Amino acid sequence: MPNVQNQETLVKIKEDLDGISAMWVVDYRGLTVKQVQQLRNDIREAGGSMKVYKNTLMHIALEESSLPTLDDLLEGPSAFVFAGSDVAASAKAVKTFAKANQDLEIKGGLMEGAQVSAAQVEAIASLPSREELMAQIAGAISGVARGLAVALNGVPSGLAQVTKAVADQKAA
Repeated sequence: MPNVQNQETLVKIKEDLDGISAMWVVDYRGLTVKQVQQLRNDIREAGGSMKVYKNTLMHIALEESSLPTLDDLLEGPSAFVFAGSDVAASAKAVKTFAKANQDLEIKGGLMEGAQVSAAQVEAIASLPSREELMAQIAGAISGVARGLAVALNGVPSGLAQVTKAVADQKAA
């Protein structure tokens, strides 16, 4: 029979997994406590959270939540990064930290209910953040609107120029 602490932890894991858009699995072996704290702060600033759970409990929680069990990723010490609303931001925080600290290894994770590899997590990290994407869309819309305004303004001004040229010709 499972002990009470494991049952409580299992409930916490399921709460973390409930409605999550993405979760990254990282191996933090070799990092100092200070480095782990820095990583947690970086992830928190990106809108996510990092937690350490037993691999077997995570496996059970994933299985009971009808998600891929990530058996190939759940080996050795694992930390789980739960992405916030901006999935790319948390992936970017992990990737940036991994570049600066060779001891952190990105194993892979889950995104939208499907397993993703470490390479896919790094590809997601290279995407622009939500704010950057919105700014790009706003800029594109603004550019189209500006072009439309110039084109629409060109019709009356062209007509005025033609009318003036005709009037000048008749006056001469």
